[in-house]
Amino acid sequence: MHEDTNGGGRGAGSAVPGSGVNQPEFLALERELTVLLRRARANQGEMAREVHPDLESSAYGLLVRLDEYGRQRATELAAYIGVGKATMSRQLRALENLGLVTRAPDPADGRAWLVELTEEGRSRVGRVRDARRARYAGRLADWDPREVSELARLLHQLNLGMER
Repeated sequence: MHEDTNGGGRGAGSAVPGSGVNQPEFLALERELTVLLRRARANQGEMAREVHPDLESSAYGLLVRLDEYGRQRATELAAYIGVGKATMSRQLRALENLGLVTRAPDPADGRAWLVELTEEGRSRVGRVRDARRARYAGRLADWDPREVSELARLLHQLNLGMER
């Protein structure tokens, strides 16, 4: 079977002839990222339930962001996660109800809210993140530490490129 290289029948995101997207390395990249992302979504759901049985999968990344960067404005969190104000407000309300975060007015701007993990939230997220890193260490035990560092560097580079 051969692919049509003139773009016939393709959507708006079609490959430009000669752009290289049909090269084997890009096909392999697409395949491996698809597998990685599918597994990551499944793992995120498991980790969310480990933090709290009633935690939505999508809220786990929000908790990790607060764990890594500390107190932040709700609008900054919404921009980072890529959701609107209403969705962020609903997620934060749910996290507050679970006792994982607390919100307080921003003293620099009374219209804004500052969000931070509660001690319980920090403890639960910390345990889950430690367990996740232990799983990575176990699964990659036969890798050279330089390979793990290189993978982290390349994934960081990929993530930066995806922000453009």
